[in-house]
Amino acid sequence: MPYETILYDASDGILTLTLNRPDRLNAFTNTMAQELIDAFDRADADDAIRVVIVTGAGRGFCAGADLAAGGATFDHAALGGGKDIDDPSIRDTGGTVTLRIFRSLKPVIAAVNGPAVGIGVTMQLAMDIRMASEDARFGFVFARRGIVPEAASAWFLPRIVGLPLALEWCFTGRVFPASEALAGGLVRSVHAAGDLLPAARALAREIADNTAPVSVALTRQMLWRMASAGDPMDAHRIDSRAIFARGSSADAAEGVTSFLEKRVARYPNRVSTDMPRFFPWWEEKRYE
Repeated sequence: MPYETILYDASDGILTLTLNRPDRLNAFTNTMAQELIDAFDRADADDAIRVVIVTGAGRGFCAGADLAAGGATFDHAALGGGKDIDDPSIRDTGGTVTLRIFRSLKPVIAAVNGPAVGIGVTMQLAMDIRMASEDARFGFVFARRGIVPEAASAWFLPRIVGLPLALEWCFTGRVFPASEALAGGLVRSVHAAGDLLPAARALAREIADNTAPVSVALTRQMLWRMASAGDPMDAHRIDSRAIFARGSSADAAEGVTSFLEKRVARYPNRVSTDMPRFFPWWEEKRYE
């Protein structure tokens, strides 16, 4: 299906989602949010897609929320038709996107090609690996706009860079270069502009060509969800069931046999049909 604000390009196991409002530095809108959610739904349902790359068109990744509404941009009460703060239908739009990415069954790589501020950086926090070009700039600018961090970033950011640095970046609201993002652990690597997407695709290719899709889908959810577990026993309970289920799978037999035969593995199991019976092991929290 065609989209208005993103490009959807699936090829040879890799889906590239490109935020596509280059005249506005790919500023975020409600339409973009809904299209991203739909794109991740499609990706999860398509066994041919092994890895998702998210990048931006033109010279920016995402300049944050579109400020076309001026001073009322963040006045959700006014824009939402006067709803009360206790109305359960009031939700942060950016958070609906990051929570959908969080639930992804495919690994997600951010290829940050330019400025990424506000939701432009917080949407990346639910992605698994962030790579940046030398032109990238990052900013948790919320306090400088009179608002607060959104998109569930108060949960994600400290887990990625640690609480002290998360607080500093959010308190100051400053825009900082890719080198600072690298030093702080926000991004994995920094590349020349022309090398960014090839590097992201090479990493995606390594995943797609060498790993079992069901194992990767399970691993992604195990690591993310155990990041906030209260005790290692919680992880032991899940990985015991996962290794039991996977150990008797056709994928495990193929993985061992291909290794012994010194050939490339051809994993038969599919995410759409072969996730283990205990998955998901959590009860999805409701927004209320």
